[in-house]
Amino acid sequence: MPFSYRRALGITVAAVATSTAALAAQAPAPPQVTVGGLVYTQYVYQLKDSVNHFNNFDITRAYLNVLGRFAGGVTARLTVDVQRFGTIATTPPTTDNSLRLRLKYAFATYTPPGSPVTFKAGLIHTPWLDWEEAVWDYRMQGTMATDRAGYLSAADYGVGVDGKWMADKVNFQFTVVNGTFYSGTSAGTGKDAQARVSVRVLDTNDSSRVGGLRITGYAGYGRALAGDRNRFIGMISYRSKEITLAGEAAVTQDGVLSATNGHVYSAFGVYKFPQTKAAVIARVDVLHRQAGAVDKQTRFIGGVSYQLSPNWRLLADWDYADYQTDALNAANFATRSQALFQTQINF
Repeated sequence: MPFSYRRALGITVAAVATSTAALAAQAPAPPQVTVGGLVYTQYVYQLKDSVNHFNNFDITRAYLNVLGRFAGGVTARLTVDVQRFGTIATTPPTTDNSLRLRLKYAFATYTPPGSPVTFKAGLIHTPWLDWEEAVWDYRMQGTMATDRAGYLSAADYGVGVDGKWMADKVNFQFTVVNGTFYSGTSAGTGKDAQARVSVRVLDTNDSSRVGGLRITGYAGYGRALAGDRNRFIGMISYRSKEITLAGEAAVTQDGVLSATNGHVYSAFGVYKFPQTKAAVIARVDVLHRQAGAVDKQTRFIGGVSYQLSPNWRLLADWDYADYQTDALNAANFATRSQALFQTQINF
């Protein structure tokens, strides 16, 4: 082949290769999709149930998470969880207590390039419970005090914005949601505005978003058919790799005067033994509703955990509830004191 032909052919091949590389560089990156799961198992033994000695193995919660990361700062999350079906109102009546899937989270987020804020829309995290559960880190034991009392939910339908500055020294979240939780349907008469801000005032060896000595406040204002639906919470927390300590107080209002109005107080702590996989936990919740029957309730939780592997945690604990009145103590006698063996499996 003459020299000129060889040279022309070489130039052509180089041009094609360069064009192909340029086009490949311009093509959007393929989406990154990951799938994971989280399962809570439980064995419960009712210590005061002297008649039936009720005890039971169960799956208290199971999550399936699908996470997507796309070009341009867009991400998405889809989470389904498991709940008991309960009693079905049919004719003739039937009972089906099997487990079923329901939607927990389904939202998309957008973070502008270089921005400290992230916008989200769909069935989203609400500002408080996800944060509090991250501080406590033992959701496997049960729900938090305000969740257990029915005042807050971890998810709701709406829009929101998250923000973090100075390596999470300031962490902020604001949402506008239906206010009827992810398990309910809005009547369309009002929405809830919810905001949380947390400031780290002292660093520790825990560099996570909830680490350090922090002051955190939450405010939720909403309108419902019965009137105002307001929640105000303050918390002081300290978290290092070995120790977690936190105390919080909440005030709730539903309407002008409702049997659900009240105060909630909670304090909890975790101590992780150095150079081991073991830890001890303790928590006290106080619920005091301010109208209707006097039903102040104090719940004590204590236990020992062991991190069997990075994906499997074990917890043996005691859960005891004490009511202000003898009548309520008697009515709840059999279920007031529980011995629990619980596990958390994530993959």
